[in-house]
Amino acid sequence: MNLADFDYDLPEALIAQKPAAVRDQARLMIIDRTSGTIRHAVFHSLHQYLQAGDVLVVNNSRVIPARLTGFKATGGRVEVFLLASKHIVTLQQQTWETLLKPAKGLRPGMRLWFADGCEALISSRLSDKKWSLEFTVNVPFADFLEKLGVTPLPPYIKRSEEEKQSPADRERYQTIYAQIPGSVAAPTAGLHFSPAVLSALGAKGIPVAQLTLHVGYGTFSPVQEQHLENHQMEVEQYEISSTAAKTINQAPRTVAVGTTSARTLEAAADELGRLTPGRGSTDLFIYPGYRFKRVDALLTNFHLPKSTLYILACSFAGRDLIREAYRQAIEERYRFYSYGDCMLIV
Repeated sequence: MNLADFDYDLPEALIAQKPAAVRDQARLMIIDRTSGTIRHAVFHSLHQYLQAGDVLVVNNSRVIPARLTGFKATGGRVEVFLLASKHIVTLQQQTWETLLKPAKGLRPGMRLWFADGCEALISSRLSDKKWSLEFTVNVPFADFLEKLGVTPLPPYIKRSEEEKQSPADRERYQTIYAQIPGSVAAPTAGLHFSPAVLSALGAKGIPVAQLTLHVGYGTFSPVQEQHLENHQMEVEQYEISSTAAKTINQAPRTVAVGTTSARTLEAAADELGRLTPGRGSTDLFIYPGYRFKRVDALLTNFHLPKSTLYILACSFAGRDLIREAYRQAIEERYRFYSYGDCMLIV
């Protein structure tokens, strides 16, 4: 299967640079796989398109302020993008897998300096792009990040240097139910939820089950292989509680909120679609031909062409139906990508 089959043209003006003024006022497209029909609504009416007894599965991972600016001994700036925590010695000494930019001239043994006397040793080069950094900071590492880190917005969302420090993205590039720190990208389908929407779902008898998958840098990474079968996903960590597994296993229909929830459910489900609670890791790549075992409906944003997220949506609804949905979304001036509008595929 060729990557080129999952391309489309998007006017740059439709790439959302800011979230909707009110979370639940984003637009909602409803796609029916059985009838092939497409309808248009607003997100706050989500409960009207679900059924009592459905379970909504959300990813409660919390985005960390993963972008840092360090300085070499020469004074040169280095952008540090945290990928994953690898070793915690103390709250003030931690080793992280990172991306460094620009990488030219960097080598193991060099130190990077941050504000307030904090520093990091470049301990090793892990690959062409990845480095291991040993941080020594003078406050708990989480406090260090909160003070000096920047929200890791996707590259297509443009911010000035002043805007990068704005608290607005800290709040809005985070779901209202985010709890467990660890993601370097938001599970964006969840950004539209408000307390009012959750209340309306509860009143209709639609429980919300929370799982955790820490979204990695792979969500930004373009697919390089022209044949999908050759693409390798980055490994991501997940956890499903016994309470969540029980709620999901008992539900007649499972509605995954976002591709991260969908991939977690499919990775953790057995051949009969039943979940076992616990921790795990997954590099599952879902592309057309995949047989879904647990996900019955999918809430997801509008994704980049040729991305693993767009390919997953095509796998779930069929490429032709998704192409028509995106055509209509462009015609109707929907807002695209992380801060954009969303679709519910049933």
